[in-house]
Amino acid sequence: MAQTKRKRRRKQRGTQGGRIDRRPARGRARSRAEAQNRARSRTKKKPGDRTPQPPNWGSAIKKGAVAAVLFVGILALMGQQPIASLLIGILLLGFYIPMAYLMDSFFYRRHIRKEAEKRVEREKQRAGQQQAQE
Repeated sequence: MAQTKRKRRRKQRGTQGGRIDRRPARGRARSRAEAQNRARSRTKKKPGDRTPQPPNWGSAIKKGAVAAVLFVGILALMGQQPIASLLIGILLLGFYIPMAYLMDSFFYRRHIRKEAEKRVEREKQRAGQQQAQE
């Protein structure tokens, strides 16, 4: 009796976490320290660890537009006439855009200043450690 041909199946290895590695391991085995460093580099940063971006007018326009639209919506919900609320929204848009840019630049400069202070502090500690070793 002729035998039907079946595709050869590969063994699937599971990890302790329950994940199944379908591809075989490549290269040399990692040491525990290398694996830990790789896992640390993969972890996502916490929301509080965000570094501010340099200020630009594009983001300021977006922030100002969102604020103006919200304000126009609130005025419309409060019963203000649509034309009057739109005019007030346009006026506030002219105010919100520069304010958003100034706030972005303030927070960015503050972040840069704090990073510089940290760098100076680390250099002082290194210099103190080197003098203690001598």
